[in-house]
Parts: sequence; C-alpha cells; structure tokens
Amino acid sequence: MRSVWHPCTQMKHHETYPLVPIKKGEGVWLYDADGKRYLDAVSSWWVNLFGHNNPIIKDAIKTQLDQLEHVMLAGFTHEPVVELSEKLAQLTGLGHAFYASDGASATEIALKMSFHYWRNAGKSHKTKFISLQNSYHGETLGALGVTDVAIFKDTYAPLLTQSAQMPSPDFRLAEPGESAEDYAGRCADALEAYVRTHHAELAAFIIEPLVQCAAGMGMYHADYLRRACEICNEYDVHLIADEIAVGFGRTGTMFACEYAGVLPHFICLSKGITGGYLPLSAVLTTDDIYQAFYDDRTARGFLHSHSYTGNPLACSAALATLAIFETENVLENNKLKAQYLKNKMQALTHLPIKHMRYQGMIAAFDMEKHSSAFSSQCYAEALKQGLLLRPIGNTVYFMPPYTISESEIDWMVDATHRTLNTLEKVL
Repeated sequence: MRSVWHPCTQMKHHETYPLVPIKKGEGVWLYDADGKRYLDAVSSWWVNLFGHNNPIIKDAIKTQLDQLEHVMLAGFTHEPVVELSEKLAQLTGLGHAFYASDGASATEIALKMSFHYWRNAGKSHKTKFISLQNSYHGETLGALGVTDVAIFKDTYAPLLTQSAQMPSPDFRLAEPGESAEDYAGRCADALEAYVRTHHAELAAFIIEPLVQCAAGMGMYHADYLRRACEICNEYDVHLIADEIAVGFGRTGTMFACEYAGVLPHFICLSKGITGGYLPLSAVLTTDDIYQAFYDDRTARGFLHSHSYTGNPLACSAALATLAIFETENVLENNKLKAQYLKNKMQALTHLPIKHMRYQGMIAAFDMEKHSSAFSSQCYAEALKQGLLLRPIGNTVYFMPPYTISESEIDWMVDATHRTLNTLEKVL
C-alpha cells in the first residue's frame, strides 16, 4: 500500500478498507488473489464494454504487437491510426481526429483547440468557456476549470481559469410536477439568455450529452442538447460534446448526440474506445476548424503533443472494439438487456429510494436517506456480496459490460438488494 498512491483515494481509509488484489478477469467477473469473484457492475470505471479477457480485442493487440508496438506520430504515421481515424469520422461525422491517452487530456485538447481556432480566425477576444452546473470534465487544470464538482476543484481554484456554469437540465432538479422536457426547455432558455449577452467573449460550451455521470448519473431530456447546439450555432460559439463516459453505446446509440440529431464542433472520446483494454482518447472536429490551423506558418499549427499519441496497440484495440459493434448487433442487443435490467430493478422499489432512472445501459437511483458514510459503506458491503459497486454520494448506479447475461443481471440486482437491506439496519 505504501508504494502505490491510488487515484481518487484517501489512502488512510485503506487502514479500514483493505485494497482488493485482483489476479484475473473473465467476462463481467473479477477474481481476487484468494479466488473470490466480484461482478464488475461499473465496468472498471466505465471503460470495459465487452468483458474482461475478451478474445477478439486480446488477439488484435497480440497481432499488432508482432508488427509495431509504437512510433511517434510526429512526422510518422501507421495503418491502425489511419484506419481508426477513418472509422471514427464515419461514425461521428467529424473528419479530423487528434489523439491522446485519457479523457482529461481530450478535454484539454478540445479547449485549447477551440481557443486557438478563434485566435487564428482573428477573434482573439473569444477566450472564455461555459459548462453545466455539477459538470465533470477531468482533473487536469484546464479540465478542472470547466468542472463544477467542489471536492475535485476547490483546492486548486487559485490555479484555474474560471468558467461560468449554466443551470443543469438534470431532471432531478425540476420543480414538483414539471416534466423533464419542460425543465430542459427552461434551462435552455437560461443558456440562451447568457450566450446572447456574452457570445462575443465565449469560445465554447462544453457539455456531457444526456448524462452527467459524476453528478450522480444526472440524466436530462435530449431537447436540451438540441437547443444547446442551435444556440451555439446561432451565436458563433463552439459546442464541445464530452462523450468520454457516454460514447460507444452507453446511452443506447453509438454516441449520445445522436438522440438530439446534433453535430457538435468537437467530440471528446475515451474510456470505452478500446473496450477498456489500453489507454486512448481522441478529439474529433470539423473541416472548418481543421482548416484554420492549416498554414505554412508553424505557429498557426496546433502544437500540442503526447509521446504515446495514436499508439498502434491502443488503436488496434479500438479497431477490434468497433468491429464487435459491427458484427454482433450490439446496440440492438443492448436495448433488450436495458429493458430486462429496468424490469428487474422494480424489485428494488420497496426500498427507501427515489429517482429511479435509465438511459441505455446506464441505470441509477438515489437513496432517500443521505449519509456521508453511505458511499464507502455501500462499496464495502457490496464487496462482501461479491459485487463491485461504487456509489456517487447517495446515488447507486449500474454501468456493466455489454456482455452481461440476464442471469448475471439477476445476480447483480439481487446482490444490490442484499447490500442495501444490510445497510438499512446499520445506517
């Protein structure tokens, strides 16, 4: 424990909650050093799409490893990154892909690229950004500047470029009796009023489409996303779609923006892009933005880099992941699994919970009684039941690998039921 400093963790807590040493994974299951298994209900921080030890993705990485493990992408290129870029362009409608290794880096790239575009376009006064209340876009300094989660942001406030936060359309914040659609419209009206006043200085609006995951799986009506795109287009402000957590089928379509029929100026991708096998992220953007950097002068180029940009092994994993989508009818099968999960979760409705909600392969609910100890105690009790849950505050959610079977869904919900029944007796 002393040698590894774990992420998003108060290390002293592991004096009470020992670390779980994982030896192997298979499908939706993780196995510890003693052979105990845990159902991975959160896809190992939302990255795993097609199960642990997936033979298709694994074989693609092995094949690529025999050819080329890595080459710098400055001055060189390779087949996997070209093929992946072409496939992502077809899927997103955005034709230019810039790569990094993680979601926060993708956010940084999109913010810098938007800022730099306006400078190259002769509008250097457009330097500010807006995001949603309760938004999360990563924990590097630029990403924290557009994040609105106090526990991550407050400590580093003196280091950050501040942004303005727009009312969140998360329907849990609606007035009693107000529909999700009406509340989304009210929030969009507030967005338009702000943008109308400040558009001359605004570079971009960054938004998590349909689900604000770190806000406790806050879900909202697709009309807000549609209105946001219209507003940004009308007032000449970039729309950055942060699909890092919700892309690649999590919300039911390949990308959440498809629900609203919108084409953002930037889309940020990571997490599920490689099926959870290797670190990779990408930012895709429009021809217009790309052309603003295309020039004889080096200083007008986008001089941003990562040593492992477009790593061939990661790109091969991403290509294998996309191939599974193409050959196994994943999105249609997920609709059936999502409905099965929704039906199964009705067994939890007698518990003291509220706001049971679903969006594609994401399901969540909130505990009525909020306790600062709930999240850690629920996590610990679920592990005893053989279940990996990681509640966000008083929100319990499921975001399992798409390979989960109906019997495993039954097991996951039943184990959650046992966990919450146990906690009700002690909290």
